Amino acid sequence: MVFSHDLIHEIGGEDDTNRNTTRRLLLLLESRAVGREDAYLRVVRSILDRYLLEDRGLWKGSGHRIPRFLQNDFARYWRTMAVDFAYKLRKRAGKGWAIRNIKLRMSRKLIYVSGLLACYRCHLDYSPHERKIIFANPDRRKEVVEHMESVFRATPLDIVAGVLLGYEHLEAAARKIFDSYNGFLGILADDESRTHLETLTEDQADGDAIYQQARKFSHEFRDGLLDFFFDSKSELDSLTKNYGVF
Repeated sequence: MVFSHDLIHEIGGEDDTNRNTTRRLLLLLESRAVGREDAYLRVVRSILDRYLLEDRGLWKGSGHRIPRFLQNDFARYWRTMAVDFAYKLRKRAGKGWAIRNIKLRMSRKLIYVSGLLACYRCHLDYSPHERKIIFANPDRRKEVVEHMESVFRATPLDIVAGVLLGYEHLEAAARKIFDSYNGFLGILADDESRTHLETLTEDQADGDAIYQQARKFSHEFRDGLLDFFFDSKSELDSLTKNYGVF
């Protein structure tokens, strides 16, 4: 349980703990209302309003309309998960290494991917003319907040699919991404395979068929994402170089 005040007003700084960041970003990407829908939407929109209102480049910049304040928080969360993997591996003396490794490569990475694409959609979903009109006026942020809130209503996989559907030439990349993720989910759904990965040690992994199959899925997932985000035929490579890298 957490009060909405911390999620909305403690963004960045010493009081924005890993736990608070996790709750805030998963509220955006992986939550559903239980009870009052209006209260839930009010919190989500208030969080987005904080990110957008305080993003000077979004309203004053002359380039892409990417909410960098929000995008940087997704990037921070992804890197925190990666660093915490090593910390927890040591703390737990390697217990659960294999399944946590595969989850980091797949489902945890998907969190970052979907958050990054949601930020891209702040730019992609508006025509050049609309961007020129809307983002020249910070008073129209309510309109942008509501649009972003509608984007975040989709699941992470649906956010990825929603962008891919706009680019027919990326069908091969889409197949890599979704076929590999489907294979990953198949392993997790099989009780025997899941239990096997939960008990597998790191020194057993190289010769283990189940782990190697999961690892293969993670490589296909990675390759599909690279084809997608660094596609030179669309604007995605430019967005990725400017916002996903630097």
